[in-house]
Amino acid sequence: MTIKIGILGYGNLGRGVECAIQQNADMELKAVFTRRKPEQVKILTADVPVYSLDEILAHQEEIDVLILCGGSAKDLPEQTPEYAKWFNLIDSFDTHANIPEHFARVDEVCRQNQKVGLISAGWDPGMFSLNRLYAKAILPEGQDYTFWGKGVSQGHSDAIRRLEGVKDAKQYTIPIETALEAVRSGQQPQLTTREKHLRECFVVAEEGADLAKLEEDIKTMPNYFADYDTIVHFIDEETMAKEHAGIPHGGFVLHSGKTGWNKEHNQLIEYQLKLDSNPEFTASVLVAYARAVYRLAQEKQYGGKTVFDIAPAYLSPMTGEELRKHLL
Repeated sequence: MTIKIGILGYGNLGRGVECAIQQNADMELKAVFTRRKPEQVKILTADVPVYSLDEILAHQEEIDVLILCGGSAKDLPEQTPEYAKWFNLIDSFDTHANIPEHFARVDEVCRQNQKVGLISAGWDPGMFSLNRLYAKAILPEGQDYTFWGKGVSQGHSDAIRRLEGVKDAKQYTIPIETALEAVRSGQQPQLTTREKHLRECFVVAEEGADLAKLEEDIKTMPNYFADYDTIVHFIDEETMAKEHAGIPHGGFVLHSGKTGWNKEHNQLIEYQLKLDSNPEFTASVLVAYARAVYRLAQEKQYGGKTVFDIAPAYLSPMTGEELRKHLL
């Protein structure tokens, strides 16, 4: 059985989903839906149509799973519950504080319309979430630590670009090595925000901009940089294009725990990601979980889902027998 996939939104994430589909023999891209003029969107897969989003309902029967590739700030809070009326779907909603509310809306719509809607698939939330759950369950006497980076924070980069006098910017989140080593040593330290991460900014300023003022505005920006040690570099456009064109990211989830009758033994669980392309890896997670969405829909297990609800075997194209033989 070939799983027929639709992509809603064709930016970096949508293109990453398209690339991931070609690596999965049991999947086929059927259509891309866009808010742009379809003739202006050039995709990589030959002979696959690009439609206006206004036409999406006319193609409902052609698509087994719709993968939503919009942003978490404005797109997904509206799109996911809306299109869950007509499609089994999956998104990468990543505003952690709003996940319970987003899930409740999607779950209600899915149950009313007999659809499966999986939210917040990616690496955090997503793969990092699973590792936090596994670690807490296995080592209840312990402490979680999540470090992000080294990688580009797209939200923080956008925040810098919004400042007057900034032409372009990239911001890298960098774990502080001494904090990582303290966790790995079993100390279970209590770490402040500033002690866990450093923020390094590369900024292309407009001609004539006050660089000292820009640097101060960045370093004191509330909710983004004020709570961190922040380094600002001013560079030219050529250097930005040459050295900072990619979107790498990654990070660590660690859980430092104790076992033994008197808690005398240290145990450490560590999971690491090192990603050349943040959107392409996130897309690969979405595609794997789209397989699970399809299988749940076949079993009529309707409703909202998260990565916590999905048995690992549902992610793999292998049969249960193959999994037990080759991976267990």
